[in-house]
Amino acid sequence: MLVCISKVLDAAQVVSLRERLDRAGDAWVDGRVTAGYQGAPLKFNQQIDERSEVALACQRIVGAALERNPMFISAVLPNIIYPPMFNRYGEGMKFGGHVDGSVRIHPHDGRKLRTDVSATLFLSNPADYDGGELKVEDTYGLHSIKLEAGDMVVYPATSLHEVAPITRGVRTACFFWVQSLVRGDHRRTMLYEMDSAIQRLNQTGADEVARRTLIGCYHNLVREWSET
Repeated sequence: MLVCISKVLDAAQVVSLRERLDRAGDAWVDGRVTAGYQGAPLKFNQQIDERSEVALACQRIVGAALERNPMFISAVLPNIIYPPMFNRYGEGMKFGGHVDGSVRIHPHDGRKLRTDVSATLFLSNPADYDGGELKVEDTYGLHSIKLEAGDMVVYPATSLHEVAPITRGVRTACFFWVQSLVRGDHRRTMLYEMDSAIQRLNQTGADEVARRTLIGCYHNLVREWSET
């Protein structure tokens, strides 16, 4: 399931993040430092040292926004969120087709994290650069994604994806992975669709008993499928 979530960050938060990142200087490093041996030859970008002070400050901003976003919670059902990272692509930079590594080591506490969901939070507006589309391939075909600054896309980490070459400007973004409470994407999809339907029924004031039954079914399915 691929879901685009608008306005995860508001305009002021985007400006605050961009000001911190644009002043980061030596905290920007070769993006290949975190790529596996298969991904390294395909990856040509820069990213912020994830243990730097600027990274930690920006992680707090993004993390707080994620905790307050009901659509993110509903679509992803997060258990553990890998601390958000930040990258940029200048002219000629790209990241060829790849599948994200299945397990990452949490940089702060050493825990192993299974990467069920990948996320890209855009920090540059589409008018700021040409190229740089996130291209995600799933069972329904190839999706080309280029969102407004502050908007985010989440998709299964099992998906083949790439960042198209930049031909003008600079693309700055935040990216991270999530270990979900529910491992299977097909199950997360059903739960997300059920939760979305419940929210619509709540808004229309539909039959209270029926809504209560659906809500119970939703939580019992989460209880049945949850791995924590």
